[in-house]
Amino acid sequence: MTVETKPSNASDSNQEAEPDQLLDDEGSKNPPLKKTSSCTGLKVFLAALSFSYFSKALSGTIMKSSITQIERRFDLTSSIAGLVDGSFEMGNLLVIAFVSYFGAKLHRPKVIAVGCFTMALGCFLSAMPHFFMGYYKYESTSRTAASASLNSSINPCSLHQDGNDTVLKVPQAGCEKEPSSYMWIYILLGNMLRGIGETPITPLGISYLDDFAKEENVPVYVACLHTVAMMGPMFGFLLGSLCAKLYVDIGFVDPGSITITPQDSRWVGAWWLGFLIGGAASLLSAIPFCFLPKSLKKPEEAKKDKTSHGLLENTGNKLSPEKTKPRKWSVMLKDFYNSLKKVLGNRMYFTFLCCSLLQFSSFIGFVTYKPKYMEQQYGQSTSKSNFLIGITSLPPVGLGIFLGGLIMKKYKMGIIAATKFSLIMSFLSYAVSLLHFFVGCDTHVVAGMTVSYEGNPIPYHNNSLFSECNSHCKCASNVWDPVCGANGITYVSACLAGCGTSVGHGKNTVFHNCRCLEINSSWTGNNSATLGQCPKSDDCSKKFIYYTVIQVIGGFCYALGATPSYMLVFRCVQPELKALAVGLFTLVMRMLAGIPAPVYFGAAIDKTCLKWGSTSCGKRGACRLYDSNANRYVYLGLGAILRGPSFLVGIIFYTLIKKHFQNKNSRPLENGQEDAAMNKEDNCKIKERLPGSSDAENESSI
Repeated sequence: MTVETKPSNASDSNQEAEPDQLLDDEGSKNPPLKKTSSCTGLKVFLAALSFSYFSKALSGTIMKSSITQIERRFDLTSSIAGLVDGSFEMGNLLVIAFVSYFGAKLHRPKVIAVGCFTMALGCFLSAMPHFFMGYYKYESTSRTAASASLNSSINPCSLHQDGNDTVLKVPQAGCEKEPSSYMWIYILLGNMLRGIGETPITPLGISYLDDFAKEENVPVYVACLHTVAMMGPMFGFLLGSLCAKLYVDIGFVDPGSITITPQDSRWVGAWWLGFLIGGAASLLSAIPFCFLPKSLKKPEEAKKDKTSHGLLENTGNKLSPEKTKPRKWSVMLKDFYNSLKKVLGNRMYFTFLCCSLLQFSSFIGFVTYKPKYMEQQYGQSTSKSNFLIGITSLPPVGLGIFLGGLIMKKYKMGIIAATKFSLIMSFLSYAVSLLHFFVGCDTHVVAGMTVSYEGNPIPYHNNSLFSECNSHCKCASNVWDPVCGANGITYVSACLAGCGTSVGHGKNTVFHNCRCLEINSSWTGNNSATLGQCPKSDDCSKKFIYYTVIQVIGGFCYALGATPSYMLVFRCVQPELKALAVGLFTLVMRMLAGIPAPVYFGAAIDKTCLKWGSTSCGKRGACRLYDSNANRYVYLGLGAILRGPSFLVGIIFYTLIKKHFQNKNSRPLENGQEDAAMNKEDNCKIKERLPGSSDAENESSI
């Protein structure tokens, strides 16, 4: 006690002795310096947070753009590939609630730095399987012919006359020794680790900005964050496009020996390269946070310090011993339980949570398999699909998010106006997206699967692959090595096309004397075939343009309401519960949408598969051909079914918001408190400023 009283007496005497000098010094020098440092620190934090948003979005997009490559490389079904993709959300689920709550009481910038380092480690772990696996061996019959001789004429039928049993038995001998069949687990673990690292960035970053920035600037800052974050997916898809063009074993395999092209359903690009680049970006994003302070001062508080700097300084000295006492874990856990109960007991927050859950489930499933849908529906390569998504879909979305934040600030939207605006934009986007059902393409014309060898449409049965024209060849039905006949029909293999000879090497191999082309009465041209599937029709190319235009319009409308919608998460809870509300929102989205949505979307897509590939062990591999019509109705229909009811829940949410905030006599906060100082009908920002300034200050100092 004597130690505390002596400095206070000394300070009092100094203040009495030289009051004018103190007022002049503090009024003219200290406040401007504090204001500048606060502004600078906030700008540095905003820049660092923006780059971390960019890096995490880049890494996440690399996974999305590589999902079909991983599916083919490891011979996975779409549902298993969806599980690998959903492992990111599993990592979030493990730590999100505790990071959001306890992280707000720690040094938030340094916690974010640790998260960025963890993200980088996860990316490097995901790329690791490539360096421990052998070369990629795609299923092929023509590769055997090409390796037999570079110049001699090979009869595709002769490869199977005596080789059916041998072809199946030879791989079986080394099948049990092949470790690569389970290497995809490392990608799952790496993606999970990346999810753990990403956890603190959003809740702690947003709450840090909201605590130390002007209330009217927070929507613009959040809009800037999401706009910069949209650059991550754009670069991610462009990077994924570049990697998909490169063969998976580039630099180690002779390009002339490769018989498949990027348009082939067996093609696997350099998926691992994107993860290395994403890991490097995450590593760099962690560095600035290591040098940022634990807390900043708001500009409003700097003005108050001009007149009461000495008093606050003395009060701070008296209270600091109590403030810095460590809290027991039992007390913190009890506090966490009470806070969680308050947030979940908020009817408006809970209703908004349910509405967002339906929307997010549809969104996650749609984004995860969008490149795959473009490949199967419109015959685009993986590289071109990723490129078009990065160029056409993401810039309008980024523009919409930024404009949404500006509109919110310009018209000074309160919580009621923001809810209404977000709901209208989301419904408009939903209505536009329904047009996708009318711009689909027909299934590939494949002999013995979608059409008969005469060219007539038929339902698919495995036995229909065989016909009189190829009965003399004794072909294998489980091999997918398609050739495109001169008549425009795709055949599962040159053997099943009844081809007698082949000329050329690698991708330039041409098959001649294909008997199955002769039985088509409408065809009078030559009987040759080339490697690969036949391209889609010109009409399908026009529909793909319409699909792209619909995507641009729908994405822009949806993004306009994204920023107001996101602000609702923490505008309608008590200020000290903002971090927990954002973290809990993220937790529910990860657990109930992010994890299961890719799995059940993938399982539904698997049901539309017409032709499965085969592994070296003779087991079922990745799907090679889908029923385009069924695929379109399942992929688009499942998203529409999930998203439709969300608007009914959204109307309920809007009704609760309007009823709650239109009462001018008493403004009860979400958890039972009252704010009698609000005079504007829909101004939620003042509500936060009045009770929240001191509480937020205390929380950040613990």
